[in-house]
Amino acid sequence: MSVATLESAPRAHRQVEIRPFGGPLGAEIIGLDLNHDVSDAELARIRSAFVEHGVVVFRDQRITPEQHIEFSRRFGPLQVHVLNRFHLKNHPEILIVSNVVEDGKPIGLVDAGADWHSDLSYMPKPSLGALLHSQELPAERGDTLYANTADAWDTLPAATKKLLEGKRAVHSYVYRYERLRKLSPWRAELTQKQIDEVPPVEHPVVTTHPESGRKILFVSEGFTSHIVGIPRDESDALLKELHAHITRPENVYTHRWQPHDMVFWDNRSTQHYAAITPQHLRRTLYRTTVEGDVPR
Repeated sequence: MSVATLESAPRAHRQVEIRPFGGPLGAEIIGLDLNHDVSDAELARIRSAFVEHGVVVFRDQRITPEQHIEFSRRFGPLQVHVLNRFHLKNHPEILIVSNVVEDGKPIGLVDAGADWHSDLSYMPKPSLGALLHSQELPAERGDTLYANTADAWDTLPAATKKLLEGKRAVHSYVYRYERLRKLSPWRAELTQKQIDEVPPVEHPVVTTHPESGRKILFVSEGFTSHIVGIPRDESDALLKELHAHITRPENVYTHRWQPHDMVFWDNRSTQHYAAITPQHLRRTLYRTTVEGDVPR
């Protein structure tokens, strides 16, 4: 396994290592404490690893919400989630992802990862990436799975690639929300104001990653309602085929959380999934989301 090493500025007196996991996705960043300043050179190396590996993991990061937000902002403007009831108090940039219930109410979004999706693909400018920081973890059944959507495109049959050329698809927050609301007692009916904030958008089915230049299969089980310009039954069948191809086991990295992990993933070239953890196995994480570009 290759290990890329970067010596930070002399004042920091530390060495940062990027250790690839060796699978379809992922690398661990060793030697970086986000309690301390991250130099521009270190940040550039992190960004390079993030683009190359899709998912990067920082272990044992005992940081405050303010530090979480500050570090996240160094990668771009932050997006505030439409479900404001699950914002961390005084920190709307942080979405609480949790199955914990207090006084009969969930403290966070219980089913945030209940299907395969790329965060905020329903926005005109979908997410560049998300940074998820573990706060409380269960002893079991709390994993997050990530799929490589660049490799998924590369390994499609030539005939399917040709079929997808020039196609566009609709991504809709309400489409996913209403589907999950039927399965979860915690999802309240959206207000009209919330619905108006997230109208459906169209994006290319195949996009080009703005940093790596790789082609990406940009449809998901979660937010993609249909492909434009073909009958709905054909669209449903094609999307089902693409979802199965994206999430085949050899294309997936499973992250098994450790206390105080910070995981940063590229929403442009990955999708993720986390089954709902049973309520007696408490699980709470804090998420920030970095704004990306218009998919092309």
